[in-house]
Amino acid sequence: MISKKKNSSSNRWLTEHFKDSYVREAKKNNIRSRAWFKLEQLDKSNKLFKIGMNVIDLGAAPGSWSQYAINRIGKKGRVIACDILPIQPIKGVDIFQGDFRNKKTLNLMLSSLNNITFHLVMSDMAPNITGNFSIDMPRIIDLSKLALKISNHVLSKNGIFLLKSFQGEGFNELYKKIKIFFTKIKVCKPKTSRTRSREIFILATR
Repeated sequence: MISKKKNSSSNRWLTEHFKDSYVREAKKNNIRSRAWFKLEQLDKSNKLFKIGMNVIDLGAAPGSWSQYAINRIGKKGRVIACDILPIQPIKGVDIFQGDFRNKKTLNLMLSSLNNITFHLVMSDMAPNITGNFSIDMPRIIDLSKLALKISNHVLSKNGIFLLKSFQGEGFNELYKKIKIFFTKIKVCKPKTSRTRSREIFILATR
């Protein structure tokens, strides 16, 4: 049985979602989700993309970050979109579906990428949210550490790591761990990110 409180919260979220100007803009322009605009704002502020870059998009479904990236890097670059969920085809984007928490799947993906130099690893990975932050936050941190592991394996010298994470227990430890592997690191929150959301973005450069 669904509680009245949970049902009310869900209805409030749906109302807010469909009134969101970025949601409407995404629908109008055939963009897969409002996350496109978060990446766009991060790119404009930090000059993330260059023509000819090779990019990995972790947690890519439904594909808006990959849509944005392929438009920015041109035909000479490459985007590989990875997710446990299926992703509808995107012109110019290679799609790899699998659960990277599974070591065999992770190793299969990494071995297939061995001959490619990547300039940017971006991760929008997030677990299925339960609403209980004491459960959700450790899962978020685990996925963030997995994204860091992948970036360490494939990123070139001077490569960029863009990670979505959340403020909460374990974040400071994660931040310190990322600092070990990258020379420059900063925390960003684009205006597209809802004010009450705990989500933040870590931008790190080797």
